[in-house]
Amino acid sequence: MKKAIVLGAGGFIGSHLVKRLKTENYFVIGVDLKYPEFSKTAADEFIIGDLRDPDFVASCIDVEADEVYQLAADMGGAGYIFSGENDASVMHNSALINLNVVKEAVRKNIRKIFYASSACIYPKFNQEDPDNPICSEDSAYPAFPDSEYGWEKLFSERLFNSHHRNFGLNIRIARFHNVYGPEGVWDGGKEKAPAALCRKAAEAKDGGQIEVWGDGLQTRSFLFIDDCIEGIRLLMASEFSEPMNIGSEEMISIREYTEMIINLSGKSLTIKNIPGPEGVRGRKSDNRLVNKVTGWIPKYSLLEGTTITYSWIAKEVEKAQTAKVPG
Repeated sequence: MKKAIVLGAGGFIGSHLVKRLKTENYFVIGVDLKYPEFSKTAADEFIIGDLRDPDFVASCIDVEADEVYQLAADMGGAGYIFSGENDASVMHNSALINLNVVKEAVRKNIRKIFYASSACIYPKFNQEDPDNPICSEDSAYPAFPDSEYGWEKLFSERLFNSHHRNFGLNIRIARFHNVYGPEGVWDGGKEKAPAALCRKAAEAKDGGQIEVWGDGLQTRSFLFIDDCIEGIRLLMASEFSEPMNIGSEEMISIREYTEMIINLSGKSLTIKNIPGPEGVRGRKSDNRLVNKVTGWIPKYSLLEGTTITYSWIAKEVEKAQTAKVPG
């Protein structure tokens, strides 16, 4: 039985990855500050601790691990990343985690390690046209990410890559593009756009409004969680050690996406555009490289994935509202 360690196993992607690895008969050790929020972990062991602490990292990365997945990070949606109020924490916490992890992976001679990077590393100047964003892997330089979160991710890519060159660390790096789905954070300020819009539609009364940051003309692509996990597994099975996009090429404006979610809600709702963090004007994945190397193609359309996600979030909203009712 192969052994895998998932760092960040209490988070959205990490908890889903643990479930997938268990279906493939791995012995899985999950590590995080917290347990998964919405379901019991599928991990065989779950270690609670702070990956910013080098002694803790040393204690939970096992020399017998066949694979380590590093997904732990200080992160959130646009309201968290682009406000500017969390920049120091985002950079310090995530960089410290990665510095600890990469050092220990080399020391323990880990067979293979995965690092979860982000499409936020791509230059802002290549994403000013909402209809024609450039996000091919080779467009990352000259570097000019639109957030400190993106800068930290780019630094950590280089951190892993330098340890690959100097110490032979066997790395895999994925640049995720807006992953969404059930059992993701849907309120509290750290939720991403799909979850936030689904929550707003689920909470709204028929005939009400949904507030959308910006003019709604900014474009994005969104990747359903099951497709993301499949992409990770195929990348890990490959021999490719350079950064690779894992995302959807189905681009949509935020306004059009909001209208899709309103239709799923079955309500008559209007859109109210308000000032707020927007990020770049356009972004979608370029999947030419990942398709060539691994053969991976997303299976879920945006409508299919959002239908599943909206249904789950609507039930969560209903449970939360019921819990607030006196008696």
